[in-house]
Amino acid sequence: MNRSACSRLTVGLAFGLAGLPVALPAQTVPLQVGRMVAGTLAKGDTARYAVTAGDSAFVLLELNQISVAASVRIVDAAGKPVGRFAGPGRGASRWGGPIEKAGAYQVQVIPSDGQAGAYQLTLLRLEPVAKDPKRLADQLMAAYDGGGTPGGVVHVWRDGKVLFSKAYGMANLTYGIPYAVDTRTNIGSTSKQFTAFAIMLQAQRGRLSLDDDIRKHVPELPAFDRTITVRHLITHTSGLREFLNLLVMAGRRLDRGDWIDRRELIDIVQRQTKLQNEPGTEWNYNNTAFGLAALIVERTSGKDFPTFMREEVFEPLGMTRTMVRPSIHHMVPGGSEGYTPGPDGFLQVGDLGGAIGAGSIYTTVGDLQRWVENYAHPRLGTPAMIKEMMTSYVLKNGKETGYGYGLFIDKQRGLTRVHHGGADVAHRSMLAYYPEINAGVTVQSNHAGFNSGMASQLAAAFFADAMKPEVKAAPVAAAFDPKAFDPRSFDRYTGRYALDANPGMVLTFSRKGDSLFVQATGQPQASITPTSDSSFAVPIANVSATFLRNADGKVTGLNLAEGGQNRRASRLEGEVAKAWAPSAQDLAAFAGRYFSDELETFYTITLERDTLVVRQRRLDDAKLRPGEKDRFAGGGLSYEFERGRNGEVIGFYVANGRTRDVRFGRVR
Repeated sequence: MNRSACSRLTVGLAFGLAGLPVALPAQTVPLQVGRMVAGTLAKGDTARYAVTAGDSAFVLLELNQISVAASVRIVDAAGKPVGRFAGPGRGASRWGGPIEKAGAYQVQVIPSDGQAGAYQLTLLRLEPVAKDPKRLADQLMAAYDGGGTPGGVVHVWRDGKVLFSKAYGMANLTYGIPYAVDTRTNIGSTSKQFTAFAIMLQAQRGRLSLDDDIRKHVPELPAFDRTITVRHLITHTSGLREFLNLLVMAGRRLDRGDWIDRRELIDIVQRQTKLQNEPGTEWNYNNTAFGLAALIVERTSGKDFPTFMREEVFEPLGMTRTMVRPSIHHMVPGGSEGYTPGPDGFLQVGDLGGAIGAGSIYTTVGDLQRWVENYAHPRLGTPAMIKEMMTSYVLKNGKETGYGYGLFIDKQRGLTRVHHGGADVAHRSMLAYYPEINAGVTVQSNHAGFNSGMASQLAAAFFADAMKPEVKAAPVAAAFDPKAFDPRSFDRYTGRYALDANPGMVLTFSRKGDSLFVQATGQPQASITPTSDSSFAVPIANVSATFLRNADGKVTGLNLAEGGQNRRASRLEGEVAKAWAPSAQDLAAFAGRYFSDELETFYTITLERDTLVVRQRRLDDAKLRPGEKDRFAGGGLSYEFERGRNGEVIGFYVANGRTRDVRFGRVR
């Protein structure tokens, strides 16, 4: 459920995933389309192959891991990564994507974890990116097509007419069942708009008010110091902790199918000692809130949520292939199974438990078109109700969140876009609606590595006549020379910047001598390089940051660009702590055993060879990297330690993006 939402640093800054730039060797083995090359990797080896591409080329590669688990990285002539993929530890996996600039590229095959063994690499396609939208869809889905891979569906419509609808790959690998356009697929968080719509229906019927205190309907919830309303739930502004992130901290292995009961949701909220923020003041994507919203629908209707949705929403709209899956044990007739790459092939991993309200809907692309057509011409609900759902919520400080009721709202090349993506354990989806032209695109898949962002590319191709021309970057008169940048001038930018869409994610910029760095919450420090006097690149992640000034010249924030998306971060007050290099004696003070009352969980921290290691009985061991004084990061978590009156370490607060300030107290 958009945990992607969180697993890649929540904002796409996967520091360390893309790999460091490397210089190309003088000679590499050329790849030819359709010709397989076989190779063997020794421990520590990297095999290198050459590809020459023209402008706007589409590349499709297949790696068959015969006796070695490996990944493939594609770099340009300067050593900058432009693509990377890894599939199951054995068998074939594919990667397909565009390469925008003409030139020489290197394809590198890299063994995982120092392994050795044999592989086969095939360049399946090297061709111009298709201008015909239907052929472009085939190109983008090529990596998910065939009898040995999880697949998916693409569906495009406009003014009630289907422009394109096609299925690829397999819905069930165990029984060899191909995907079809009417295959039911788990749409993950794309479900949230349905929950918000159900709340609006109940409000329209007088069963609730959006301004009700949620305790009016769920009185067993704790009385926090500020009131949470129903509206706060469906706008992600409640201040409640995100329960999935919280359960991960507690050692629940969602990646291994651990059971979550819906009834746990109330217990989780009851154990929350205080809100993460005042309701209505901060947008923080939150599955807890939508789970509670579904519960409120049940209590105000007298029907369980799956029944309410079937009788009050799906059937009236003719969505006969749509259902809320009551639990992970309930069957889904005609449904797809979710798969993720594993060490020896694709693994069937099932769905998240306890996801009703935040996810759990199985549907088809045709039914999603019927759903969106009700937005355009309501047969259920009212135009005013739907307009309210599609209006960006405004925080108490006057800033818009870009999110309505279960829906994101933005623009794509001049067209208003209303959309929501979804991600369960392995299923992926995206539904995008363009109300000004009454058109939409939906893509869905049962492949954990599926790129649902292709919906935007397809919309640009199918609806090009209604969109503004794509803005090309203005030519630069002269390339910026990083050597001309005075590192001391970077001091005006050093500091901490919190993402507006997720204030718990903080980017800290610092300088040490002539070297410049950025460190994101829960991630290691990364080097950055200047690309102008106010913009900087993070080569390891293909991310760039441009600092912003107000009319007085004061630096107030930055724009973060990654993968065609821009995110704003605001500067936080206060100086950046000086660089901290703790000694082994310093680190020893943090070793001990800690307990969280909220999570009912122990963490043990030990000092091993000058490195702190965190252990929890169900989580993988994690090494802690020091950041600012008394702050560490490791295992996807950030730690801020607390000291007593005499300076002794008495506990810590831990965070992992959407969930923060969870306290562990020292027990020995």
